[in-house]
Amino acid sequence: MGKWSIGRKPGRTLGLLLLVILSFLVLCRYLHLRLGSYDHEAAQRLDWYNLLPAWLRHRQSGLQANGQYFMLEDSTFWIFGGSMHYFRVPKEYWKDRLLKMKACGLNTLTTYVPWNLHEPERGQFDFSGNLDLEAFVLMAAEIGLWVILRPGPYICSEIDLGGLPSWLLQDSGMRLRTTYKGFTEAVDLYFDHLMSRVVPLQYKHGGPIIAVQVENEYGSYNRDPAYMPYIKKALEDRGIVELLLTSDNKDGLQKGVMDGVLATINLQSQHELQLLTNFLLSVQRVQPKMVMEYWTGWFDSWGGPHNILDSSEVLKTVSAILDAGSSINLYMFHGGTNFGFINGAMHFHEYKSDVTSYDYDAVLTEAGDYTAKYFKLRGFFGSISGVPLPPQPDLLPKTAYEPLRPNLYLSLWDALQYMEEPVNSEKPLNMENLPINNGNGQSFGYTLYETTIASSGILSGLVRDRGQVFVNTVSVGFLDYERKKIVIPLIQGYTRLRILVENRGRVNYGDNIDDQRKGLIGNIYLNDSPLKKFRIYSLDMKKSFFQRFSVDKWSPIPEVPTFPAFFLGALSISLSPFDTFMKLEGWEKGVVFINGQNLGRYWNIGPQETLYLPGAWLDQGINQVIVFEEKMAGPVIQFTETPHLGRSQYLD
Repeated sequence: MGKWSIGRKPGRTLGLLLLVILSFLVLCRYLHLRLGSYDHEAAQRLDWYNLLPAWLRHRQSGLQANGQYFMLEDSTFWIFGGSMHYFRVPKEYWKDRLLKMKACGLNTLTTYVPWNLHEPERGQFDFSGNLDLEAFVLMAAEIGLWVILRPGPYICSEIDLGGLPSWLLQDSGMRLRTTYKGFTEAVDLYFDHLMSRVVPLQYKHGGPIIAVQVENEYGSYNRDPAYMPYIKKALEDRGIVELLLTSDNKDGLQKGVMDGVLATINLQSQHELQLLTNFLLSVQRVQPKMVMEYWTGWFDSWGGPHNILDSSEVLKTVSAILDAGSSINLYMFHGGTNFGFINGAMHFHEYKSDVTSYDYDAVLTEAGDYTAKYFKLRGFFGSISGVPLPPQPDLLPKTAYEPLRPNLYLSLWDALQYMEEPVNSEKPLNMENLPINNGNGQSFGYTLYETTIASSGILSGLVRDRGQVFVNTVSVGFLDYERKKIVIPLIQGYTRLRILVENRGRVNYGDNIDDQRKGLIGNIYLNDSPLKKFRIYSLDMKKSFFQRFSVDKWSPIPEVPTFPAFFLGALSISLSPFDTFMKLEGWEKGVVFINGQNLGRYWNIGPQETLYLPGAWLDQGINQVIVFEEKMAGPVIQFTETPHLGRSQYLD
């Protein structure tokens, strides 16, 4: 990190040296003990300033914009950054990935902070386990990386609703990313909590955070001119004292620049680099240039191709960015995985949800393996670093376990009796407005709507995002963005109409984020008459959801299973567990759970064909495997050492 010198005085050299060594050992010991179990109380107890030796406390100016250069204290500083999101990587693997980042020649970690995961219910905060932000930042410091924090509140990041909590949408008048009172009140309470954790980790308090981003790509949204000044003030009022940045792509840069904040740019091509740097020069004169997001690849959507960016093209563009006198952050250095239901979506001309893998064709693969991009970039950064780079960590071992044959089964219809009591409502309620989870509604997963009908006809309504329609237990088709009507076949007497609706991911970028309520939206009609008297089941599939399905509730798999259904199997591991990839050939669409951990969605339309299973989430011995399948089950679950990402498409 920085270079420091000690002014020597006669008779004090030995004592000062011992003080430095002792202070360093105390700090390292403290970090070693706390990294695995860091909590908010520990953050308050940790007095960074007094733990540091006196000569290291001289942190005054932090990262500054000084003409065309960044300065850290009195030294010119180049940011060689890489993005990695702690919430997309098992905590057990953070250190492995960060060491690989350092060994690539980078000096700065950037990460987003997802509000929706940290405050799943109003006023209830979660910074534990894989969401332990402080432990992640401290680990980066221990490894020798500075940190640029991107706390939102909106982060985009191809995550559900751009990282905003779905309970905000309970307010029918909600205007996200504006100074609408209902939004700012929620942001204020969240920032009160979050910034109390972040402030002690700033550079001027002895921590590694050298810069903080104000919101994210607001220029391309730009609904409220008072909003960005409000976010800037909200950060400063809560003790953020480091350099503030904005970050915008070509669509928003012109409207994203604000006074007192350094503008940075997001791009993928050298052509954009020239255009955007010329624009920055015209509006903020001579300031340090930074590409906050150089896109090393791109994300994938279900039903689309796997996106690839050639490693030689990446090297050329990175070289051009630095030749232009710009600092850089590689987005992504390591993408990781959209575990659970956290993936986002895009909806411009058509709705497209993101796949579970956030491999991104990044510098490290989804499982943390090296790529051609890594080796080329390591060579490049090594050639300009002036000092030898740390050695590359060894790869984590992979294995292909024997195929697993599920042996027990529970149809969704049989499972309903073991679930919490359904919500009874005269009209359909969208997920977010269900009176569950302490009044916070449902954020993720599936919702089942059930009512009674007495005739056949045309069923119509708005379903978000995908609704499988059943007459009793027989599937008769789907309702979604394209299919807004379906024929209900001839029936006799009263019968049950059921609609299983999946939230496939809320839009994370664009003008329509206010319109991201999920489930049945408004009335559902049969022959143009609104249906009434619904029983609504929340199938959020949290860990507590499966605790209701004790072993005695399951049955042997019948020759012809009734779908949707849960399938239960056991993966037996005799030695230490290794990473692997699950391949569900013959299965159609669903979700996989291992030892209670939601690995994410699979879907045979691709491009993703395997699910990453971290060895850190497996036990030596018996591991519980549950698959929720919507339509068709294969005979076995296979395992492979390498991912299958389907057909590829090279990015322009």
